[in-house]
Amino acid sequence: MGHSSVKITGGLYLFHLLDFISSAAIPSAHGTKSSDRNPAQSDVWDAYRGELDGVEERVRGNLDSSVTLVNTVAAHILSGGGKRIRPLLLLLSARLCGYPGADHHQLGSIVEFIHTATLLHDDVVDDADLRRGRRAARKVWGNQISILVGDYLYTKAMCKVVEFQNQGINEVLAEACNKMAEGEVLQLYYNGNPSMPELEYIKIVEHKTAGLIAAACRMGAILAEASETQQEALFRFGQYLGIAFQVADDTLDYIANGESLGKTIGQDLRQGKATLPLLHLLQQCSEQDRQMIKDRMETRTLSTADLERILFLMADFGSITYAMDRASAYIDAAKHELERFDDSTARRALSVAADYMITRDR
Repeated sequence: MGHSSVKITGGLYLFHLLDFISSAAIPSAHGTKSSDRNPAQSDVWDAYRGELDGVEERVRGNLDSSVTLVNTVAAHILSGGGKRIRPLLLLLSARLCGYPGADHHQLGSIVEFIHTATLLHDDVVDDADLRRGRRAARKVWGNQISILVGDYLYTKAMCKVVEFQNQGINEVLAEACNKMAEGEVLQLYYNGNPSMPELEYIKIVEHKTAGLIAAACRMGAILAEASETQQEALFRFGQYLGIAFQVADDTLDYIANGESLGKTIGQDLRQGKATLPLLHLLQQCSEQDRQMIKDRMETRTLSTADLERILFLMADFGSITYAMDRASAYIDAAKHELERFDDSTARRALSVAADYMITRDR
């Protein structure tokens, strides 16, 4: 089996990444194997539907505010079609480490509450009109309500997590929330700045997106009383996965179907955000095109003709391919961490979930 050397800039590591075979079958919910084909993410969702239903039940049960509007706004976004990626990774990490219980359902709902809180806050910061193809909560109830309900979900999650009386889980979740806040501030600092170094972009992604995914994986391991080595491996798995997830998401902003994605194509550029495909393009294109892009970022103006020109340049200079190759390298690094564990249904499911991060279209 061959291997290649890939530098992953944000993590400052040089990895010898193996060529992984992704055709291992995933047992279905009834214990049978899907054979003679590559497993799909839908197989994983089907196999763990009962587990995810347990998370959904806890999500609904935890929406018990005496203020009806809080429950209404929270339910609006929680029922908006999210894939529950973070709870799924937590569930799978716990099972991978041999956890036999059901408390990971509650822990998964806590992670989803925190993620949902960030979405409510992000939409206010970004002046977003859509979230997952629906009107953003801020467009229905206003910015103030969105911020306050986001705060409620944060504090509700913290109230619930202390019930576990597990200092390790408390510390991991608290650190993730702290990093997410730092990532948001750093992103705002660079907003409208096309000269942001790629390293800083990766740092923002590590803090803003990868932090909670990594925490979810580690919390599953902690709940299973896994060894420190296993906890650290799953934390790194989640971190690499989270970076790949965000890089792919940022790339989808330029190539996906707008209706499927649930937001306007080119929205990041309209908001002054320099993501990896654009950073690559700015290093490759002519000075004239570079100045045009910088002007559009600084003035937050972008015509249809401008966007078409930028998309053409990205195709011409391979910026989309560059970004997706970077995302793929992080996925390979994540899957390399899984080799520390014995083969199992949960391990194969985590591998498939990793591939989904860069093959999804929304």
